[in-house]
Amino acid sequence: MLTLPLREVIASTPRARIARLDLDDHRFEYAPGQAVSIANHGHDRRRPYSIASAPEDAQREGYFELLIGVDADGSAGPHLALDPGTLVDVEGPLGSFTFPPDPEERRFIFIAGGTGIAPLRAMLRHALVVPHRNIGLFYSARTPDEFAFERELRELADAGEIELRQTVTRATDSDWSGPRGRLDRQALAELVHDPATLCFVCGPPALVDEMPKILAELGIPRARVKIEEWR
Repeated sequence: MLTLPLREVIASTPRARIARLDLDDHRFEYAPGQAVSIANHGHDRRRPYSIASAPEDAQREGYFELLIGVDADGSAGPHLALDPGTLVDVEGPLGSFTFPPDPEERRFIFIAGGTGIAPLRAMLRHALVVPHRNIGLFYSARTPDEFAFERELRELADAGEIELRQTVTRATDSDWSGPRGRLDRQALAELVHDPATLCFVCGPPALVDEMPKILAELGIPRARVKIEEWR
């Protein structure tokens, strides 16, 4: 187990913060999609969070990012004080929901619901270095202000690096002009161009349960659909 300082905390959405844990010259190897279990130093109840940084990013920048859900007053809970400089105990890496080291596919689709974007963001950024790759991201959030990493993802889309689709599931009075409602077959069909596509799904139980069925209807075999349920 490592004990790392919390370098920076960034407001990502009203209900989530990006926490940057300083590697402090420690060697920390993990696969894209894995998680860590963390708490303030000495606290006996750690909680798991997916790593939102690609391994290449963490090595280059000297820190990795976690997307931390918070309550209305900005608190993550009694296990974790989101104050820069706080020492955090880190156990891991954990989990088998990972991007393969040498995929045979060159088309990748990531389907995220809410903060389920965290491990998929790590995978997506790693997939950007795969030769001749083609990447699609379908991101669902409750309201327009709950898209984490939105500026970065839109910049990647504008640069032609990824195909990005977004939808909000709750009606709002905002100026959101994009699609609304749950992900469905018609929407996913826009990103499914080839049955030889490796798909990754992370989000609430309903999303994780439904997506493999819809992808199968679109010709994606179950063996090419990797899922992780987020609660």
